[in-house]
Amino acid sequence: MQALRIEHCTASASRECQVSHIYANYLKESKKYRIKRAEFYTGDFMDIEVLRRAPLFATLDDEAFRLLTDELTEVDLSRGASVFHEGDQGDQLYFIVSGKVKLGRTAPDGRESLLAILGPGELFGEMALFDPSPRTATATAVSETRLAGLRNESLRALLQTSPEVSAQLLQALARRLRRTNDNLSDLVFSDVPGRVAKALIDLSERFGRPATDGVLVAHELTQEELAQLVGASRETVNKALAEFVQRGWLRLEARAVVILDINRLRQRSR
Repeated sequence: MQALRIEHCTASASRECQVSHIYANYLKESKKYRIKRAEFYTGDFMDIEVLRRAPLFATLDDEAFRLLTDELTEVDLSRGASVFHEGDQGDQLYFIVSGKVKLGRTAPDGRESLLAILGPGELFGEMALFDPSPRTATATAVSETRLAGLRNESLRALLQTSPEVSAQLLQALARRLRRTNDNLSDLVFSDVPGRVAKALIDLSERFGRPATDGVLVAHELTQEELAQLVGASRETVNKALAEFVQRGWLRLEARAVVILDINRLRQRSR
């Protein structure tokens, strides 16, 4: 049986992190092994409950989930560090335990576009499970982030024995496709302020928490990254944000906003 494998990636890492394999055959009955496993399950290595609540794993019984965790690779990322780059070969998918990850692409002329911002409980890199082609996006941490990686062969074995997990994975892919379709429609039919409002509403529903005067959304994005997310220039997005502030709909903070009138903002997003 394999024990937890651990990686530490910094912003200087340029390619998919190399996994350091720790085999526990000779430690299985030792105190060191038992402590390592106990720390893992109590959250010192990662918050196991975040993974337990993830839709992909929610249908597994306790024993199947325990066996699955033996195959996980822990990855710690500092802000700005990438776990893989567009064009890399992929052999595993990742679950976000804590923090946030952005998925982006770079055009030949150097312009960047953000495809998605993902948070705890969400997965990415799953396309490599079905398509051996190189990665189609770069995955970068926008805050201190902890991931759990699962190699494709381990997930394939799970899918063969658990049709419920297969169904959940298909649902995750369907949600990703639906979000992509929505984003394409917004680029065609919505103006920039409408797209900014919709992006802030989406971020608030996923990452927002109550504040004394509204909803605090710690999106962790720079103004340039927010512009990339909605497919507009930084200047145009800043103008839209300034308008929302003037109308009293939100307040700007460092890498965050406080939504003061979510109903008005929601109306503007339509």
